[in-house]
Amino acid sequence: MPGSLGHLTGRFFDVLFSRPLTGREISAVARWLRPDEADLFFAQADADQRHGYHAALVVVAAGGEGATVVRAALLHDVGKRHSRLGVIGRSLASVLIGLRVPLTSRMRAYRDHGEIGASELAAVGCEDLVVDFAREHHGARPPSIDRETWELLQRADQPPKTGSMVGG
Repeated sequence: MPGSLGHLTGRFFDVLFSRPLTGREISAVARWLRPDEADLFFAQADADQRHGYHAALVVVAAGGEGATVVRAALLHDVGKRHSRLGVIGRSLASVLIGLRVPLTSRMRAYRDHGEIGASELAAVGCEDLVVDFAREHHGARPPSIDRETWELLQRADQPPKTGSMVGG
């Protein structure tokens, strides 16, 4: 499942009102990521880029400035781009996933975005933390991620309360 009802509701509005990253924000992301990781990040929809950027800012603000933790926050949703679903399609997919009814291939890609993204991140040589958080960010903490890091990354994955995803 791509997230709790509260998480999905917050993300709906974030996606609906999100703006592309600014030049300054793009530069920050490019400094945090290796080129192959940046290719994956910038292939995402604008809203997913902004969400990853926001997650990275939460990690940095909490003192989690280790490059691997910041990259885990930035890259955890890269698998979503394979679904090619907009805000309405994602919302419908979330409802259908919750109802456990058959899904289209694009909706299955949305549901499975964690595993899809984790495979891509592993293929470009990302550390276990980055791969494992992408895979499990809507599930239970894997043993490979310590509790403090997991809680920080989970907090970073929450939609902002202030509308800061809107923009620029």
